[in-house]
Amino acid sequence: MLHTSNFLYQLHCRFGSSTLHPHYSCMSYNTATGSWSSKQLQSRLGNLRSRRSEFRVTCWQVLDSTKTCRVQEVSKMNKWENVDILLLDNLTKFREEVANCSKFSEKLSSGATIFVNDAFSLSHKILASTVGVTRFCHASVAGFNFEEELLQLKKISKTTRQPYLAIIGGSNFLEKANALHLLACKCDGLYFFGKLAFQIMNALGLSVPGCFVEQDAVGEALKLIQHAHCRKISIYFPNDFWCFNNSKQDLREIFPSGGILTGWTPIDLGPVSLKELSSLLSICKKILLIGSIKFDSVKEDTVGASELALMLQKISMTDCDVTVVGNAACNAVAGTSCSITQYRMFKNASVVWEFLKGRILPGVAALDIAYPHDLDWNIAFPDPSKPLIVDIGSGNGLFLLKMARRWQNYNFLGLEINKKLVRRCLNNVLQSNIKNGYFISTNATSTFRSIVSSYPGYLILVTIQRQQK
Repeated sequence: MLHTSNFLYQLHCRFGSSTLHPHYSCMSYNTATGSWSSKQLQSRLGNLRSRRSEFRVTCWQVLDSTKTCRVQEVSKMNKWENVDILLLDNLTKFREEVANCSKFSEKLSSGATIFVNDAFSLSHKILASTVGVTRFCHASVAGFNFEEELLQLKKISKTTRQPYLAIIGGSNFLEKANALHLLACKCDGLYFFGKLAFQIMNALGLSVPGCFVEQDAVGEALKLIQHAHCRKISIYFPNDFWCFNNSKQDLREIFPSGGILTGWTPIDLGPVSLKELSSLLSICKKILLIGSIKFDSVKEDTVGASELALMLQKISMTDCDVTVVGNAACNAVAGTSCSITQYRMFKNASVVWEFLKGRILPGVAALDIAYPHDLDWNIAFPDPSKPLIVDIGSGNGLFLLKMARRWQNYNFLGLEINKKLVRRCLNNVLQSNIKNGYFISTNATSTFRSIVSSYPGYLILVTIQRQQK
């Protein structure tokens, strides 16, 4: 999520130094997971405002919900509707926020015309500040960071670089089964460690400590193994473990997988496992590390976790695409790497797991993103290199279709929010055999930039027609 100073700087870049148009003068920005305190926010905002005096706002109001502040008290803030930018800090303290309360959502959006959501880490949840408020705003758009993280997340399922290895830790095999099947479809190999590894081992008939077995997961583990076999990809798990004695925890020994004695608990990967993992990583062009890289019984960082982080650092320097998912994994990588910019990182693993399960992220669905960023222009037009003319609010399409017939050397694109009208327009295009006309159902307020910026040719004209009352 963007720090507030970056958000304001990018607002300055987008809107310029002049005062915002009155119609867009109030913007609601969600910083629910921000780590700054209210005093730090006020201090940094003051510094930013002094450095960038061109970006003029009339008032800053910071709400700190960590105090004993309830909705009734919030409603008494008489300056609420007079601010230009409202910062809301840690709204999860409100039960109305978690319940996606309609009245609370309406109050949060009071006076706001445009809602900008940059809290991508919360997009898997249905909250008042990320989903509910979109019902009461004229337009709801993704922030710069939100849009970038969403695009990066989609790259996890792309297989343009191979071999592609997924290293998967954590627990709850049954809950993640659908996501694991998707990874088995995309990756060239799956390496399990942590509690998930024991479910694979148990399904294969190896001896596993009873405390690590998820009884309901055997069936799903067998399905995954069969899926991998059909795709002819390998499933890996550690060959050996460092274990401690349950009665004497300072006593530690190495056991082979499937040979852990009763009274011993695995706490780390053994030397053979680390050597095998290093060999696997050395040939990969794309790596996904997702989930906790520690065992449930271990609180502190382990040697295996540190070694894995160092391996990733080394392999990333060979032009390998590395994605790290989960707070523990990100911290381990950040602790050993001199530059974390070489990785694609998602601290909130829940968002990624929900995406891999094939579920729609509520925070994404609530925004005005009615058309994908990766539009195939070759389907829309026979020659997408021709100059483009866009009609926003194309309605019944008569104006655009008439221009398309008259000027064959241009491509014409209609953007219309009414889906029924768009379907009618597309039928007219087919019936009229018009090759240089196309229509998209979308809210151009929020999607115009992403749609037009991907066009291969030049944009030469944008038309907007307003009906006089």
